[in-house]
Amino acid sequence: QVQLAESGGGLVQAGGSLRLSCAASGRTFSVYVMGWFRQAPGKERDIVATITSSGSGTYYADSVKGRFTISRDNAKNTVYLQMNSLKPEDTAVYYCAAPRDPYYYTRTRNEYAYWGQGTQVTVSS
Repeated sequence: QVQLAESGGGLVQAGGSLRLSCAASGRTFSVYVMGWFRQAPGKERDIVATITSSGSGTYYADSVKGRFTISRDNAKNTVYLQMNSLKPEDTAVYYCAAPRDPYYYTRTRNEYAYWGQGTQVTVSS
């Protein structure tokens, strides 16, 4: 089991950057696939990016490809989401998550069992 806590959200102007962090508890963090999701008001929670346990493999939603970068530091039990060239449509609550099966490299929200509390990102035009 893993517990997650996001930080780094805030208000930024369009074109700006933010870096989100997700600190994980537990000695087994390094074996977990990790994901970032986001949920805008009135919309479903959607995948943003995923990363394998070693960090060698990543996936990005088309809407963020080329602008966002997911990374992790297993020594610090932390996963990051660097967000550049932010747009107003990136406004959402951002969540980090870990799947029920730590080795399952999935983009499916329902396969993720462990969630942080979320951090708000607001991009003004």
